[in-house]
Amino acid sequence: MTWAKVGILFQLRLEPGEDVPASVLAFVREHDIGSGQISGLGAAEEVVIGSFDRKRRKYIKRRFPGECEVASLTGNIAWAGAEPFCHLHAVVAATGLAARAGHLFEARVTVTFEINILAGEKRLYRSEDPETGLNLLDLPRGGQEG
Repeated sequence: MTWAKVGILFQLRLEPGEDVPASVLAFVREHDIGSGQISGLGAAEEVVIGSFDRKRRKYIKRRFPGECEVASLTGNIAWAGAEPFCHLHAVVAATGLAARAGHLFEARVTVTFEINILAGEKRLYRSEDPETGLNLLDLPRGGQEG
């Protein structure tokens, strides 16, 4: 991975073989980014995306083994206890260019992958929601600034 910081913006370029979610998570941990917005695009293989089944309280995952274009990566950063949590979604198109979208679990870079992280000024947290079992953003009712 190579990267540059311009103000509150980090720009990353992942190299072939790197796993996108794992690399982003490691970068956030290493740079102690407390909150933020993630966007990106690139080429990957072994992509795994999923959607959450509320009844069964688990993700239904689908693997795309060949090369895919990742037309859009979007997400956010918060912390679950002492560990960062990157909530990532992606729109991918495999051979035939039919787009699929969902929560991104895995994606191994094939050519390049470019990611922007707009870092927040304070740390945000997630906590487990008893109804869904998911770690949801822990935000104050009515909002809060700075």
